Amino acid sequence: MYDIVIVGSGPAGSNLARLIGDRYKVLLMDKRDPEKPGGSKCCGGLLAPDAQKMIARLGLGIPKDVLVDPQLFAVRTIDITNGLERIYQRFYFNMDRGKFDNWLISLIPPSVDRKYGALFRSFAEVPGGYEVKYIRNGREETAKTRIIVGADGADSIVRKCIRKDTNTPEKYVSIQERFECVSPIPYFTAIFDEEISDFYSWIIPKETYLLFGTALRPGKNAKDKHELLKTKLSGTFHFGNRIKTEGAYINRPKKTSQFCAGKDKIALTGEAAGAISPSSAEGISYALRSSLYLAQSLEQGIDGFLDRYNRKAEDIKLNIFLKNLKSPAMYNPLLRQLIMKSGLGSIGQ
Repeated sequence: MYDIVIVGSGPAGSNLARLIGDRYKVLLMDKRDPEKPGGSKCCGGLLAPDAQKMIARLGLGIPKDVLVDPQLFAVRTIDITNGLERIYQRFYFNMDRGKFDNWLISLIPPSVDRKYGALFRSFAEVPGGYEVKYIRNGREETAKTRIIVGADGADSIVRKCIRKDTNTPEKYVSIQERFECVSPIPYFTAIFDEEISDFYSWIIPKETYLLFGTALRPGKNAKDKHELLKTKLSGTFHFGNRIKTEGAYINRPKKTSQFCAGKDKIALTGEAAGAISPSSAEGISYALRSSLYLAQSLEQGIDGFLDRYNRKAEDIKLNIFLKNLKSPAMYNPLLRQLIMKSGLGSIGQ
């Protein structure tokens, strides 16, 4: 019987396993295999300042082979709705997301059991805890545990099992394509177009290729809108041959009540808990922070851990609240137009 089963081996799950693996008997499972091609999450692969701060707080240093050229110090902001463009100074670590995830996994103590290609299905209460059911190699398997941790992302099955209400973060779908890089660009590009999405789109250079992605409301026309934006940008950006297309769900919490730490002896971390920036969709800092708080809450033992986790997570809720206050300046077309026209904070061109 395990003390803790962690569902999901992304930054939240792997960091939690790293922090508690020597104290508790832990099983880490993931439907993906991070060591296989396509095993990493669909992601732009930028480490924002908040995530850099969390890496420092955890006492970690990123290996240089995780990083990719070019390192980025500017955001080119293109407002198609208002016909405006500005460049702002920002500092990101440009990285290979798959290598980043594998690096975090490499830090997990060897005492942690790992099962990849394992799709969590459900759980049932049993004496002393829960029985977890999952599919692996086409067969149903089970594991018994005292605690379940859902670190399984925006479309978390664990969250759906414990919270069946409608107070969940707004859900978007990201469509991201990888193209051969014809003309190298030295910045991260953020694109706003009300005809396409009330969120944003991005272009990120990665050595020999470009990532072009869009965050869209789910629906039959999502792919058409992504293609329309690509057509609009064809005169500005030169996309080479398409290498790959991928997608993922993104949560966008509009209220702090949409954050859920868990229930009974089932906890949620990272995007499964609703911990992600509603203004930028940056999630790595929240994954690392929430998993750190959960690990700290388990230092005093299992009894009462969820109450301790909830108290620690209050600053995550405050952060989400503040990011929502920031959002209108980015996503209200009139406010965005006024700010960009003023040139406030931009780099002279």
